[in-house]
Amino acid sequence: MTWDDLYDDSDRARWVDEPAKRVPAPERTPFERDRARVVHSAALRRLAAKTQVVGPATDDFVRNRLTHSLEVAQVARDVAHVLGCHPDLAETAALAHDLGHPPFGHNGERVLDEIARLDGGFEGNAQTLRILTHLEAKSTDADGRSVGLNLTRATLDACTKYPWPRGEGDRAVKFGVYDDERPVFGWLRVGVPGDRLCVEAQVMDLADDVAYSVHDLEDGVVAGLIDLPALADDGLRHDVWTTVRGWYLPDSDDAELDAAYQRLRAIDAWPTASYDGSRRALAALKNLTSDVIGVFCGSVQHATRDVHGTEPLVRHAADLVVPRETAAEIGVLKGIAARFVMEAPGRVEVMDRQRVLLHELFAALDTGGPDLLDPQFRLDYEVAVDDAARIRVLLDQIASLTDGSAVAWHRRLVRPSRAAGA
Repeated sequence: MTWDDLYDDSDRARWVDEPAKRVPAPERTPFERDRARVVHSAALRRLAAKTQVVGPATDDFVRNRLTHSLEVAQVARDVAHVLGCHPDLAETAALAHDLGHPPFGHNGERVLDEIARLDGGFEGNAQTLRILTHLEAKSTDADGRSVGLNLTRATLDACTKYPWPRGEGDRAVKFGVYDDERPVFGWLRVGVPGDRLCVEAQVMDLADDVAYSVHDLEDGVVAGLIDLPALADDGLRHDVWTTVRGWYLPDSDDAELDAAYQRLRAIDAWPTASYDGSRRALAALKNLTSDVIGVFCGSVQHATRDVHGTEPLVRHAADLVVPRETAAEIGVLKGIAARFVMEAPGRVEVMDRQRVLLHELFAALDTGGPDLLDPQFRLDYEVAVDDAARIRVLLDQIASLTDGSAVAWHRRLVRPSRAAGA
């Protein structure tokens, strides 16, 4: 059975038909072309200077959004290979999954959502779809309007982690499409029942969870913020379990989380001594990272195969099976990072300053008008039909900035006005 048997012409279709290239090029599949377009995008390059957990300028070793995305892509490709879905689809979705993140990560995301609360909100996953289908310059339609990277239907669907527009309750916080992208969203979801995630998107989501839980832990250890052997203390673990419930697993209890911790601690590479920065300690930490990723992915692969058998799992024909024990183990690692990194002393003050900076930067752009914007956003602003559309353009501009460029723009646009008014 070939990929052409598993993925049909509808899966390989693009929003705008593309003529054959005049210049001969190496033969590539449509999904390989999609991957190349994301790899060469400006939006992916910008992730190198965007916050993961520890800020990108903190240390040369720690991860940024780009290195995180590369690691997610590797995990996704490995999982896809075992399950029989197209590895290029899963890898491309993984590479693209954080493209919509604004400066300062989830903290910046919340600020932009507050600003746009009455105008459609802001959500990183919806911004990713907007980048892929409109903002990233690659292709245009017959009217000259940008259609972004013009990826195939199957790739766009794999990139859609929350396949619904903004709604009520939880769907007011996590959603995958703004009103502006409804037409292309409807096209990419043709024939899909309800809100089902394709299996390639589920692989991307799992890979993100696995990489996030393991690599953020590693960064926290190297930064001196996490001491894994100290978790042998019952009281300290109780504090961490409170964080796990508050951030990730609200229905878990101490017994379940303790059991998950004991399973993790039983992994041979789990450290028995505090990290000291030596090559020996770093090698042991890397071995732990590798072993834990293998445990998590292996458990999901086996559980999924137990349900679905050995046939290739593609598009909307199956769901990943994540055992509750594995979900608890992932939650424990994420909770450790949250407790000792995201809730670390001084972190709240830094996040407050970031929030003020973004609010002030938006106000400066809103007051200053389109001349302050980058050329592509200036043109978008000038053709915007109403205030909501103009606010969306300002959010696009801010979201495109890296952490460092957001600080630089704030220094240029906000601080001079303060000095003038002093």
